[in-house]
Amino acid sequence: MHLFSYRFLRLYAATLAIALVCWAVPGCRRPTKGHVTISFLDPEWSNDTSKARKALMDAGLEDFTRETGIEVQHLPAPESAQDQLALIRRLLQQGATGPDVYSIDIVWPGIVAQDLVDLKAYFPTEIKSDDPELIANYTVQGHLVAVPYHTNVGVLWYRTDLLQKYGYKRPPKTWSELEKMAIHIQNGERAAGKRDFWGFIWPGAAGESLTCNALEWQVADGGGRLIEPDGGISVNNPKAVYSWERAAHWVGWVSPPSVLSYHEWDATNAFRNGNSAFYRSWGSDYFLSHPPKNQTIKISGITSLPGPAVLGGNGLAVSRASAHQTEAIQLVRYLLHREEQLEDARAHSKPPEWPILVDLPAVLKAYSHSQQSPYVGSSNVIVRPSTITGENYDRVSRAYFEAVYSVLSKKSAASDEAARLEDELIRITGFRPTPSAVKASVDK
Repeated sequence: MHLFSYRFLRLYAATLAIALVCWAVPGCRRPTKGHVTISFLDPEWSNDTSKARKALMDAGLEDFTRETGIEVQHLPAPESAQDQLALIRRLLQQGATGPDVYSIDIVWPGIVAQDLVDLKAYFPTEIKSDDPELIANYTVQGHLVAVPYHTNVGVLWYRTDLLQKYGYKRPPKTWSELEKMAIHIQNGERAAGKRDFWGFIWPGAAGESLTCNALEWQVADGGGRLIEPDGGISVNNPKAVYSWERAAHWVGWVSPPSVLSYHEWDATNAFRNGNSAFYRSWGSDYFLSHPPKNQTIKISGITSLPGPAVLGGNGLAVSRASAHQTEAIQLVRYLLHREEQLEDARAHSKPPEWPILVDLPAVLKAYSHSQQSPYVGSSNVIVRPSTITGENYDRVSRAYFEAVYSVLSKKSAASDEAARLEDELIRITGFRPTPSAVKASVDK
């Protein structure tokens, strides 16, 4: 971990610990006789610049307190997934002084499972009604360490007004189409005086977001899924190499050089400021119901990515060291029930007027009846290899995004990084390359 990140996490953890102690010590807060206070660490909306969705969550927690008498301290988290995970691991190791309920990323269960309560016996109905693949992602050695809460999937935002202006009747179906449309629109807008306009924005900083992006590019080109479900390593092959080289060509051509420093909210803000035609982001039923208020969003659309999309999302987990496990599980049950009610309301309501929704991925159930074009998106969902790699997933992802970042920043050749990455993944996991990758290495 970089020194800056380490110091940041120490300061953040210390500040959070002080807040937790303050809530626990009489006199630091207004006492409520007979009431229990639990804490909820929730990275999901912590860095949402619109603050609207965090406000909705806070309102829900206030309703929970009115219904049960259980107070909830809603705790924030850092922006990057790596910093969030590091903080959560530190807090879980603190035992009873840490938060009671955690919202954890879909790829973290294998890393933090030993510190979380097995929730299988508490949520039998939810397990039966949820997608088996989602349940599998939150299950470690037969233990359900988190219950699926908000499911996300990669989507493509686009400017509906600019597609119409430049004669495009629909958003792109392939990455090659996106390239052609992006450069055409970019050239046109720059000729009209918008010198800072770019065709395609995406989060390219070295982090989990880059793992998601690169995996989508690689799978779309037939380069494999990084680590296959059977444990085969798929990175050192011509199609994976090509996908990285193509993305490296975008930087400085249809994407700004600064894209390599963009985290999720940097890319979001760049698009909202009207500086690009296309933008790779996340979509969820929850988001579609509560779009941010922004002028650019009102002339935007959301569609499937021009290829497979990575599955994301968060699950609700309870600390094994919590002194209030009963109340913590009660909060989890309340949040899940509230989300079911929202889903029922969405199913019987009209979609927002904006952004325009076209050919949404099938996993986004909200407003599926509103698809506006006859083209049915072919996007399928990619599951990151967190289940098969377990506690090693963070190391696997870090090795992957660092290799890809090196290619994008033109510090090394894609073929060299693919070979080096393969060796590193063998050391981390003990798995072997897929037969196609072995053949590619021999052919070279």
